[in-house]
Amino acid sequence: MFYDEVEIYVKAGDGGNGAVAFRREKYVPYGGPSGGDGGKGGDVVLVVNPHLNTLYAFTNQREFIAQNGEHGRNKDQFGAGGATLVIQVPAGTVVTDAETGELVVDLTQPGQEFVVVRGGKGGRGNKRFATSTNQAPEIAENGDPGEARRLKLELKLLADVGLVGKPNAGKSTLLAVTTAAKPKIAPYPFTTLEPQLGVVALGRDETFVMTDLPGLIEGASEGRGLGLEFLRHIERTRVLIHVLDATAPDPLEDFATINAEMVSFGHGLAEKPQLVAINKLDMPEGRERFPALKAAIAAQGYEVFGISGLTREAVRSLIGRTYQLVQATPIRETQGIVPQSITPPPAEEGFSIARDADGTWVVSGGKVERAVLRTNLNYFDSLLRLHAYLEHQGVIKALREAGVQEGENVRIGEYELEWRDEE
Repeated sequence: MFYDEVEIYVKAGDGGNGAVAFRREKYVPYGGPSGGDGGKGGDVVLVVNPHLNTLYAFTNQREFIAQNGEHGRNKDQFGAGGATLVIQVPAGTVVTDAETGELVVDLTQPGQEFVVVRGGKGGRGNKRFATSTNQAPEIAENGDPGEARRLKLELKLLADVGLVGKPNAGKSTLLAVTTAAKPKIAPYPFTTLEPQLGVVALGRDETFVMTDLPGLIEGASEGRGLGLEFLRHIERTRVLIHVLDATAPDPLEDFATINAEMVSFGHGLAEKPQLVAINKLDMPEGRERFPALKAAIAAQGYEVFGISGLTREAVRSLIGRTYQLVQATPIRETQGIVPQSITPPPAEEGFSIARDADGTWVVSGGKVERAVLRTNLNYFDSLLRLHAYLEHQGVIKALREAGVQEGENVRIGEYELEWRDEE
C-alpha cells in the first residue's frame, strides 16, 4: 500500500520552571538569591529527507512530543534547553492544520526545514526579581507550556512527467522500458496500486523523472476507485503522457473520460501539456485502428504517437518529444509554496467573569490565565506578586463587583484559589 496521507499530533516541550534558592555567604542578606532560570522546551521540526518516498514511517507512530526544558537550579545555574525533535518527511509533503485546514508549509526541497511547534519559554528564577527594596525575593516563574497541534501530512509526488490512462493501458510497461523502475506488470486491471517513480535518461545531462500513477475510472474526482489519490499526485507533474489502449472497446471514450475527470478535479490539470501515446500497436487490432484514432485525437489539438511498449516501437521518439516539453514548461509556483513562519496568536487583552453550576467563579482571559500559569504558587512572595498583577488588571475589582464572597473559590485557567477579602 502507498502511504500518502496521515494525521499526526505534535507537541513541543514545556519550558522549565525557575528556581528559588539562596547563597550562604557572609554579609549577603539571607544568603542572596541564586535561583537560575528554567530552560526552553524543545521545538518540533519537519525536515525533508530525499531518501524517503512515502509516509509509511508514520503508520506506527502518530504522536511526537519534544523534550521539556530542565528546571533552574541553585548557584545561578540555568536549566538546559530541551532537545529539538526532528521528524523526517519525503519531498513533496504538504502540511496543513488538521483542525482548520489552513496550509502550514509545502516541503519540496531536500534538506528543507520548518518549525511546526515551538517549545515553551523557561520561567525566571528568583535572582531575576531581586531589587534594592527586596533583596531576598521568594519569587519564581513556571515555564510556559509548549505549543501543540494536530497536523495533516499529504504527499504529492515530485515528478516531471506523469503517465495517465485507464487501467491496463500499458503505463507500467512504458515506465519499465524507459527507466530502471520495476513496476508490477500483469494483463488485468488495477495492477498499479501505488505510484512508481523512474528516471528517464536520454543522455548524460538529459534526464527527467517520470511516474506511473494509479489508473483512473469514471467518477475519480468524486473519490471513486483510486481517483483522488491519483489526482493528488498528478497535480505536481509538468507534462502528461496520456496512454491509450488501441485494443480497448472504445479508446476515444476512454480518452474523453480521463480528461473529463482531470477537468473536474481542477488544480490546473487540464492546462498541462499532454502528449497522447496510442499503445499496443504490436497487436494486429491496434495497428489497424491506429490511423483513425490518431486522426480523431489530433483533430482535438493533441500531439499523437503510435507506440508499442512491448516491442519499444517509437518509444524513443515519444520520450525525446517529452523531454523537449519538460524543458519548455516551467514549474508551477504552487510546487514551492514559501513557508510562512508560525506566529503565536496574541494574548487576549481583556477578561471575563462567569460562575459555574457548582458556584465557582471563573475568570477567563489570555493574559490573565498566562500570568497565573507562570506563577509558582508554592511561595508567598509569588502569590503577592500575582495579587498585585490581578489588581492592576482590574480582576480583583471586577470580582468584588460581581459579588464574590469570602471563602468562595475562584478559578483562573487550571488553578483554583480561595477568595479572602482583606480590603
